[in-house]
Amino acid sequence: MNENTIKSWLADFKAGKLNEEKLIGYLKNLPFEDLDFAKVDHHRSLRRGFPEVIYGEGKDIDQIVMIAQKINQHGNPALITRLNEDKIEALIKKYPDAKINRKARTALLGKDPKSKRSDKTDLQGMVMTAGTSDMDVAEEAAETLEAFGYNCDRLYDVGVAGLHRLMAHRERILKANAIAVIAGMEGALASVVGGLVEVPVIAVPTSVGYGANFNGISALLGMLTGCAGGVAVVNIDNGFAAGYMLAVILRNLESAKK
Repeated sequence: MNENTIKSWLADFKAGKLNEEKLIGYLKNLPFEDLDFAKVDHHRSLRRGFPEVIYGEGKDIDQIVMIAQKINQHGNPALITRLNEDKIEALIKKYPDAKINRKARTALLGKDPKSKRSDKTDLQGMVMTAGTSDMDVAEEAAETLEAFGYNCDRLYDVGVAGLHRLMAHRERILKANAIAVIAGMEGALASVVGGLVEVPVIAVPTSVGYGANFNGISALLGMLTGCAGGVAVVNIDNGFAAGYMLAVILRNLESAKK
């Protein structure tokens, strides 16, 4: 929900298209809607600028659908992350028009918000990976950014084992207003990119790597101790957090331009 949604309610009430009882019901659920098993935070889009996102792990399909429906009813698309294949198939049956990304394990239910924002701004985020094996985390980041209405440029498999691959795209990289760098192994790509650009870089360590990688700990520590300034680090395999941060950065740049 956003200010335009509330204005629309008030306009409909004034025009007699919305009765008092219905309007009170909408306003009553503004802080949150209690579904017993979940407290849906409808106020989040007003407070944070972006709606609540549904974390799919640990929830059954009926719970996911009910939360998504409530989010949709308040004028927001519902992004669902960390879905397994069974839940994806169940969502497709209920929502044939859902935007599904199996690599990212995400689903977007409701109107795609990109037409609302990305067509009106030239701001762009970039999601970059060191290797092809990092793509699932990168796709989660990209889908999150796009679910919040911004364009995402994807640049994959440009890790430090072959820096010529990265430098071949230097002009493209310099066009991004914020960059998420996703890498496993030793996580070195984040420092390299941080030393090339003047925009914020969000480093995402992944659990990709051999035994001494410790399921992403080596990449996490490498990114935390990197020498390049302007690089912030999120949790292991947390593409969602990176995509969200990209969106926050772009939204603030957008606001500064007005």
